Amino acid sequence: MSNLANYIVRSTNFGIVGIGRKHEIINRLLIRPWIVTNSRNYHDDGTFGYRIPRVYAMQNYTDAELSNRIKNANLLRLVYAYRTHGHRGAHIDPLGILQLEEVAALDSKTYGFTDSKELYNLNGILHINKSGLTKDSKADANIETIVSYLKKVYCGKVAYEFMHIPYTNERRWFYRTLESYDKTSLNAKEKRRIFELLTRSEARYFHISKNHRDIFKRYGLEGAESMMVALDKLFEVSNKAGIIMAVLCMPHRGRLNLLTDLLKFSPVRLFHKVKGNPEFPEHLPASGDVLSHLASSPVLDYGTEKPLSVSMLHNPSHLEAVNPVAMGKARAKQMDLLKSETDCELGDRVMCIQLHGDAAFTGQGVVMESFGLSNLPRFSSGGSFHIVVNNQLGYTTPAQNARSSWYSSDIGKMINAPVIHVNGDFPEDVARAVEIAFEYRNKFRKDVIIDLITYRRWGHNELDEPAYTQPLMYANIRSRKSVPKLYEEKLLADTLKKKWSKMIMPTETVSKIDTGVSRDVLEKVGKISVTVPDDIVIHPRLKKFHIQSRLKGIAEGKKVDWATAEALALGSLLLEGHNVRLCGQDVGRGTFSQRHAMMVCQETERVVIPLNNLSKYQGMFEVVNSNLSELAVIGFEYGMSIESPNNLNIWEAQFGDFFNGAQIIIDTYITSGEVKWLRQSGLVMLLPHGYDGAGPEHSSCRIERFLQLSNDRFDVLNDNLPINPNMHIINPTTPAQYFHALRRQDAVSNFEDMISGTTFLPILGDNTISDKSKVEKVVFVCGKLYYDLVKERHKKKLEDKVAIVRVEELCPFPKKDIEKELTDYNNIHEFIWCQEEPQNNGAFTFIEPRLNQTLPNERKLKYVGRPASAAPAVGVSKWHHMEHSKILNDVF
Repeated sequence: MSNLANYIVRSTNFGIVGIGRKHEIINRLLIRPWIVTNSRNYHDDGTFGYRIPRVYAMQNYTDAELSNRIKNANLLRLVYAYRTHGHRGAHIDPLGILQLEEVAALDSKTYGFTDSKELYNLNGILHINKSGLTKDSKADANIETIVSYLKKVYCGKVAYEFMHIPYTNERRWFYRTLESYDKTSLNAKEKRRIFELLTRSEARYFHISKNHRDIFKRYGLEGAESMMVALDKLFEVSNKAGIIMAVLCMPHRGRLNLLTDLLKFSPVRLFHKVKGNPEFPEHLPASGDVLSHLASSPVLDYGTEKPLSVSMLHNPSHLEAVNPVAMGKARAKQMDLLKSETDCELGDRVMCIQLHGDAAFTGQGVVMESFGLSNLPRFSSGGSFHIVVNNQLGYTTPAQNARSSWYSSDIGKMINAPVIHVNGDFPEDVARAVEIAFEYRNKFRKDVIIDLITYRRWGHNELDEPAYTQPLMYANIRSRKSVPKLYEEKLLADTLKKKWSKMIMPTETVSKIDTGVSRDVLEKVGKISVTVPDDIVIHPRLKKFHIQSRLKGIAEGKKVDWATAEALALGSLLLEGHNVRLCGQDVGRGTFSQRHAMMVCQETERVVIPLNNLSKYQGMFEVVNSNLSELAVIGFEYGMSIESPNNLNIWEAQFGDFFNGAQIIIDTYITSGEVKWLRQSGLVMLLPHGYDGAGPEHSSCRIERFLQLSNDRFDVLNDNLPINPNMHIINPTTPAQYFHALRRQDAVSNFEDMISGTTFLPILGDNTISDKSKVEKVVFVCGKLYYDLVKERHKKKLEDKVAIVRVEELCPFPKKDIEKELTDYNNIHEFIWCQEEPQNNGAFTFIEPRLNQTLPNERKLKYVGRPASAAPAVGVSKWHHMEHSKILNDVF
């Protein structure tokens, strides 16, 4: 073994990183060729647009420092242990969900220290500041003092992860900065600013929750108000460092806070929108968008020569999709500012700021794809500043079910980004964490991550009940004082009461069924689906509105809702020996708090799945609350579905258009896998669809896209063409239809066992018509719009003149069923296809050419619905209701 190799082995076993110059030589010889070599480059560094961050060299150790590091090697190991593992012992979680563990590496006895009073030379080992020592700033200190100081730096309300960075100069910058950081108190002006932001946020949301609670979902910031402090401090320090433009992207959580309290968005404009009005002049040809997608581009004055211009980007409801957009915009802004190739470095004047939720940051693939661009010479914008607003919950899914890593920020380590974790209950620490993070970003022009660990005081939205699934967590939260209140008490304890006596304190935060199986089976499944062990304490609202309601419906045999029909279908399949796997985001409870396939004990948080207690010989029901991802999860479920045709795999979207994130899987596997590879899949995709004024996103599941992807025949008159489509596309309007659809999917090979006189019906005719010869108009409709048409027909007393026919199954096109339904309608003057979607969306373009071939006497189908639109729906509630009323009027 060579001397060099021998040194490497011994150094590694000893556990010391960078004892001296020899290590630096080794680092240059062995590490750098793996990181930066010409063989990895295109050699295009001389062409336009190629830019890399500047490289900084840190001052090396002196001979005296090297000698002392070798002499006190065990002390060096102890110090390195705190730099590496200190975050594991830090108090960064306001709720205490992150359990502190005993870290042996942080125990001084591990390194042989027994005399707590013996002095050690700190030269070249620990960069301790003057205020860190109890008496003076000598270079010597005992173990007791050293450990106490290391705990203050690395195990407080702020914790750091930087030792994974492969670059010595960056690691050294970090520990020198942290260990010499002067933790002097903030001045009165800074504290007043923090308190102002916190109380303003709480007061505004108190007003909204009191006066507009049932009007809209505001996705409030309560519990994470320190986000405002973080952004305000970031705007300030970046502007003072020369940043004049910031490109900001963020999700819905806290967006309204930020808009009105920091980004100068007029409250008048906000409440104009709240009342259902558009956010722009009505003559403009635009659909508008929902409240949580609003944006602003203010200019903020922080007392510098050039104020800070902030460009907040509009965001869709697809989480994290805006990230690469923000990076590109920041890059473009920076390039526009460059007067020449050497005018300034990337990131000198423009900064990209990205806010994330913890579940989406871990779950969405676009985050990783965006990180992959961050340090590329033709994509870098000089380092993005990431803030993960970590409320430790993804809708209803806790962290242990939402990610495979310890921290939600761990994904950032794919680019070796440093992470600063900070307890959101301590806004002053949040401000300091932001200062340090920005210093790193500004020096090295690389991404940095703030993991702002907070909580969510209400549910995913304020109309949601989170205690159904997290009873203990929310018992803790609801017993806690708010972040503004905690900070107020701190200020009072710091004897600032007189200075703040004129501040206005906010008001306290406000917080006949025959469905294909025997009645005995239906009753058994229905009852057991809501039966739990005696030691399981059920949430009182769940007991009243879900369990008692279902038991009553089962006993009476009527008023069976959608969730009950689903449970009956799945339970009957389980009794027949089929396994069922239901997967998706928050499917256990259901996005709309409708399913409750899993029930959570309110005292122990023990989870039970009632449908797994049907029979000793039943199939098993697996409820999978997935992480916040679509592409990977649907791909996984598809893979499971092709392995065993005897099992039923279901993937449910929270909202219908969530499948957008998995379009690649849908295009290349689900819809075309059979024709390409002769591999069949029985995967069921549940995509909520319907227009309720929810805006461009979350209204439509894009039925038209799936119809376009189907291979159903166009020539429906040619009976020689096979009817064997690649998928079935249905839009059921009754729970019974939904029941049959689920059972049919898995029991198709044994059809006789599935039906007991009933089955899924592709067409539901109008059974209210007593004399079809009097009917003059037939309206075809698909989906829940049917119920509004029935009400409007009754209102206009046209029950004997207009028939309403429901097309429950779109693909394969139900030609024979339609022909049979129209047999006795002999005096029809008009056939209408009515839909709530725009004309270029929905089923019309699929239905029209097929239905025109089916209609008698070469009649042509008339369209009634929304006009063609680039967006699936408008984002202005007033317009939504106007459009809906026009559809009903045009039909009749």
